[in-house]
Amino acid sequence: MKKILLLSLVLIMCGFAVLAQTADTDPVSNVPASGSMKSMAGNSMQPANDIVQNIAADKDLSIFYQFVNSANLADTYKSKGPITIFVPANEAFESLPTGKLDTLLKPSHVWELTHLIAYHAVAGKLSAKELHKQIHKHKGATTLTTISGGKLIAKVDANNNIVLEDETGGQCIISRFDIAQSNGVVHIINKVLLPKPKAV
Repeated sequence: MKKILLLSLVLIMCGFAVLAQTADTDPVSNVPASGSMKSMAGNSMQPANDIVQNIAADKDLSIFYQFVNSANLADTYKSKGPITIFVPANEAFESLPTGKLDTLLKPSHVWELTHLIAYHAVAGKLSAKELHKQIHKHKGATTLTTISGGKLIAKVDANNNIVLEDETGGQCIISRFDIAQSNGVVHIINKVLLPKPKAV
């Protein structure tokens, strides 16, 4: 009887381990947190599609998709990669100053727009688990270099959210993470990351 109970306990624990692993790798898992968003951005993404195909298919990411095309970065984000990209959902753009969206889409601001969109991507595939590992390894904060050459600081807040701090001191939370792409991974963020302005 004891052996049967022990075997049952082991099987239950194995089940929990499998579920925990699935939660880590679930391509559309939510982070329960302060700062989590109302939208379900990322729901329509398919792991067989590349980053641009998936962003294009998601109505909650239409502003970022428009920016990717206007900045001529579609080919970059369709490349073999792998690329890790932090994608602001449409509602994240509400935090930008009034008129900023329209300004960024003007032809005279294409360099600023390109720099902004490239600032949201990092070469390589960084899962939430890997980000947590790097943050722990560097004693609470790790620096990421974006494909624009800018820097992001990743850390963890009191609610165990991964927080990204941009070069202007602004912070965002990864509200949804580990959405698998054929050429990398997408994490959904709740604010737009702003790099330091670059001289043209």
